[in-house]
Amino acid sequence: MSDVIQLLPDSVANQIAAGEVIQRPASVIKELVENAVDAGAHTIKVLVVDAGRTSIQVIDDGKGMSETDARLSFERHATSKIRKADDLFALTTMGFRGEALPSIVAVSQVELRTRMAGSELGTCLRISGSKVESQELVNCPVGSNFKVENLFFNVPARRKFLKTNATELNNILTAFERIVLVYPSINFTLHSNGQELLNLKSGSLRQRIVDVFGKRFNQDLLEVSVETAICKISGFVGKPESAKKKGAHNYFFVNGRFMKHAYFHKAVMQAFDRLVPVGMQVPYFVYFEVPPSDIDVNIHPTKTEIKFENEQAIWQILMAAVKDAIGRFCEIPQIDFDTVGQPDIPIFNSGSQKVDVPQPSYNPSYNPFKQQHHDERLPKKSAEWEKLYEQLPEHPQQTSLEMDAFELEEKSPIHYQYKGRYIMTAVKSGLMIIDQYRADVRIRYERYLSQLESQVVNSQRVLFPEVVRFAPSDAVVVGKILPELQMMGFDLTDLGQCSYGIQAIPAGIEGLDYVQLVQDMVSDTIEKGMGSLHDIHSSLALSLARHAAIPSGQVLTNEEMENVVNELFSCSNVNYTPDGKAILCILPQRDLEHLLG
Repeated sequence: MSDVIQLLPDSVANQIAAGEVIQRPASVIKELVENAVDAGAHTIKVLVVDAGRTSIQVIDDGKGMSETDARLSFERHATSKIRKADDLFALTTMGFRGEALPSIVAVSQVELRTRMAGSELGTCLRISGSKVESQELVNCPVGSNFKVENLFFNVPARRKFLKTNATELNNILTAFERIVLVYPSINFTLHSNGQELLNLKSGSLRQRIVDVFGKRFNQDLLEVSVETAICKISGFVGKPESAKKKGAHNYFFVNGRFMKHAYFHKAVMQAFDRLVPVGMQVPYFVYFEVPPSDIDVNIHPTKTEIKFENEQAIWQILMAAVKDAIGRFCEIPQIDFDTVGQPDIPIFNSGSQKVDVPQPSYNPSYNPFKQQHHDERLPKKSAEWEKLYEQLPEHPQQTSLEMDAFELEEKSPIHYQYKGRYIMTAVKSGLMIIDQYRADVRIRYERYLSQLESQVVNSQRVLFPEVVRFAPSDAVVVGKILPELQMMGFDLTDLGQCSYGIQAIPAGIEGLDYVQLVQDMVSDTIEKGMGSLHDIHSSLALSLARHAAIPSGQVLTNEEMENVVNELFSCSNVNYTPDGKAILCILPQRDLEHLLG
């Protein structure tokens, strides 16, 4: 019997590894930018074409590589970060496995130009599908210049399942943000198809957050700082009023590495208990400094899942630090009025001069309950008022207004509103209970969806245009759904720097915070993904319907309740909201009789 086990070629092994490490263009940028950071770069430039499908270029001014190191860096498990297994528990660099570059070249065509500071000439290396095509000496600046082209050219199935350019660019920006927020001392730039998306100058951490997410963040940030023997925690959390249902920016970093940690997220949210409504989240940017021997980052190839040795203790320290930041913010400051340039207010001194106090005058014999002499100046009142009602019947009949109301009650069913939330009405089989908010969400959803598909615009100009600013990753989605927003009645003017001016809004939503509305609509679209055009329409219609629907607690007249009921039963689905929540229920007559029997 022949042997069946064979050693896989390196090219196949690298493609297998690429399936875990290189999932999309954003993965390539993450690995190359992290390598540039490890190389000590002060300036890092990223250029992408067609959201990374055609080309990805990362240029840094780090220490560069020698001719031998440039060639060896593309070999599997070749790294300068560690030497022995114990080094895994003392990591101070972003990368360490030696899998990133071999995985990249296994599924793309790569050109590397690199030079060290002490060398007169650099090295140009070209590799395609793990095969070295050429290596030569070139004149290039100090640092490294990676150019990755035709990603997944030899794995057509992987290339086919890439998302749209807008979605992939959004993923690139998300990965880019996770790195730039850790290294505010490094200059970063990001270009897409020749257009500059981000230009971040070196500065403080607070300034970096504001540069990425907008100036409004500056007034909503509370500083967090605590240092113990177990760990050091620093960063910022948002004020309670900055809480949002969706789209809150939540970032954890440990030793300069982005991580996801649901347990620590609960610690932050618990610190805001009873300060923000249930279901709302505050933004936070929390940085942990922990001894490398107390954590394990070698769990998943993406390195976003990290285990802590003292997880419970750090949880308590984190919650206490956030509570302390909130407490310092909630302290009532001493009132200090600005008196510069104001007139002096004289102080009253009772002994300085005699003050004439006015003396009241009154009639001590006046009694309002005794009959007084009639004032001749007042007009005389008729005492014969009874004659005005002599012609009226002793038992008056109903007036015409009352008759109309009676007839209206006979023609229109009477509804009852319970606690400003539920509409209760009698039906043939029993008592029907309708959630007025969910019913209006269904009504408005179908109305807005029909408006989008028929392209009928009903908009209203705003008196004072508002400016809404998005994070760069969100701004990409705005550009994608801008035509749909215009069909709904929004008029957004691109002001540059990821900002838009709201010139008009859909008719019928006056009084809403339409800046928050637009932000939530974009967040909902991002959360559900940029799928088909119908999916985008459905997401936008549902988001707008949720904001514009009749809120729970609003008192309705019988006519308004009748309109809600009639419009609900003209919808395609009267039982459930678009996201699957029950709108109504019927309490059968027999159950009522049983309860009262």
